[in-house]
Amino acid sequence: MKTLICSEPGRLSLIERDVPTPAEGEVLVRIRRVGICGTDFHIFQGKHPFLEYPRVMGHELSGTVENANGSTRLKNGDNVYIVPYIACGKCVACRRGITNACQSLAVLGVHRDGGMTEFLCVPDENVVSAGKASLDEAAMIEFLAIGAHGVKRGGITAADRVLVVGSGPIGMSAIIFAKARGADVTVMDMREDRLAFTIASLGADRTLLANREAEAQAKHLTDGDFFDVVIDATGNSAAMQRGFNFVAHGGRYVLVSVVRDDITFSDPEFHKRETTLFASRNAQPDDFAEVVKQMENGRVPTSALNTHRGDLKNGAELFTDWLRPEAQVIKAILEIS
Repeated sequence: MKTLICSEPGRLSLIERDVPTPAEGEVLVRIRRVGICGTDFHIFQGKHPFLEYPRVMGHELSGTVENANGSTRLKNGDNVYIVPYIACGKCVACRRGITNACQSLAVLGVHRDGGMTEFLCVPDENVVSAGKASLDEAAMIEFLAIGAHGVKRGGITAADRVLVVGSGPIGMSAIIFAKARGADVTVMDMREDRLAFTIASLGADRTLLANREAEAQAKHLTDGDFFDVVIDATGNSAAMQRGFNFVAHGGRYVLVSVVRDDITFSDPEFHKRETTLFASRNAQPDDFAEVVKQMENGRVPTSALNTHRGDLKNGAELFTDWLRPEAQVIKAILEIS
């Protein structure tokens, strides 16, 4: 089978591997679509902190069941999406059902080889029927679930004024699911093209440029109150620290971003506002289900989000091209024919 492997930073090669045989409790999936994530670009660039090379990337995956291997839920030929988080099932987080915070969580395409290949063995419980979703849509469920999880962590309701900071794919996902809950959503970013997209395609209510005047403008927009919930999806430590400034008294701050740096904030301001701070890591099964539900409700503009596509065999060249800012990639998908 053809496999695209990152042997070292900056080097992708198409190689041949044997088709794997599923062990007990595993399903063999023929991978059909691979969504490309910022994590994949970081791996390719050598910027990911939790990775050893060589690595087969790819964790936003859809395909068809090749060998159900005795599964009671799946049958050969089913269209499926893959939940790429392999939890131990035994640690304190898993025992509480918080499998996304598993102490030894292994993510496909990061901690173990992922789906940039023709066939992949996956634990049965991590393979889910795609239902009415197309293969393209199913390959986008994982990144959308991350935004849905952040929105859930923030407890967002229709009564909330929400600020989403960062209008990359994860920030866009947060916008979609905050709007699905009826919230009033403002988006802040440095890129005017992305901000325009969030208004035109995602239903954001208004935008803010992340310039020196942003705090003053946010104060004016909210009549001095600032925002009930702020969601950071920038992946930038300076922006994450600045985000505390935009939280209303009694408000919530959700950090979907994760960085290697320490994050600091003013303790007097934090206490004065009685800010609630949330980490938001990956997603849980109900978040995936929420994405599927909102897709069926027509609230997820998957065709607008999927701006680029190509074939696995051309993956090495495409990665270099898609990394260029002028390519204006939102979500790229590799097809495996």
